Amino acid sequence: MKPLTIFYILVFYVIAQLLWWAAIMIHLEPMRRGMVVGEGFVFISLMGFGAYKLHQAINKEKKINAQQKNFLLSVTHELKSPLASIKLYLQTILKRDLDKAQQQNFISKSLLDIERLADLVENMLLATRIENKSYSFPKVAFNLSNLVVKIASRLQIHVCSADALITDIEPDVIIKGDDFALSSVITNLIENAVKYSPSCVPIYVSLKRNELGKAVFTVADLGIGISDDEKPKIFHKFYRVGNEDTRKTKGTGLGLFIVKQVLDHHQAVIKVKNNLPSGTIFEVSFS
Repeated sequence: MKPLTIFYILVFYVIAQLLWWAAIMIHLEPMRRGMVVGEGFVFISLMGFGAYKLHQAINKEKKINAQQKNFLLSVTHELKSPLASIKLYLQTILKRDLDKAQQQNFISKSLLDIERLADLVENMLLATRIENKSYSFPKVAFNLSNLVVKIASRLQIHVCSADALITDIEPDVIIKGDDFALSSVITNLIENAVKYSPSCVPIYVSLKRNELGKAVFTVADLGIGISDDEKPKIFHKFYRVGNEDTRKTKGTGLGLFIVKQVLDHHQAVIKVKNNLPSGTIFEVSFS
């Protein structure tokens, strides 16, 4: 029998006993009816409230455990896929007499898988350091335009063609911040758009100065979108859009958590908007 079921049986038994003894006391001393009823009502109310809060806490814990289990499975899959790919490429190079062009092609693909592994490990390490408050976010002035161009070029390989990742980057947008942490923000937002968009559907990446001269970074996709109910939750650690049991999209649930934490440390604001006719727009405004 489940512990929660046993708990509710005990709660029901205690309330039943209380009502029984209250009935006996009222029968023996009718003058104390008001006191018995009042104290009984307070006791039952407190017990019912406690049981409700405990039920909520247990359900929340179960949900977190399910998310953590999904996270471990996702991380395992995310690690195994590129490792298997790298192993296959290297074994092919060793066992077959390939020409130089074929070797370079396989080595290039292996390097891309290594970058994918590096991004995953970097995400996990950064998330841990942020949670442990062991990361200091050192801030210096740097060229955000160059950083966005560099990351967008590197991630271009994840889309089907050059027309699928469309960039509009204003040159020489300078901000003060932690370029290492903000590179994770840019990478995660673009990868998130790729992940939740159909193949070869355009993804738009832009960096502009607004009318006040502040930097505004935007990633817009035409993917599945995010419901209004889920928008407040997507920046929680391990949270991923959709059902934990039926979701097919790869991911660890750390990307948007890192995005929000890093931007909070930069006093930057991120907004999640609906795109038209479908999809999502993530808009980051730097102060």
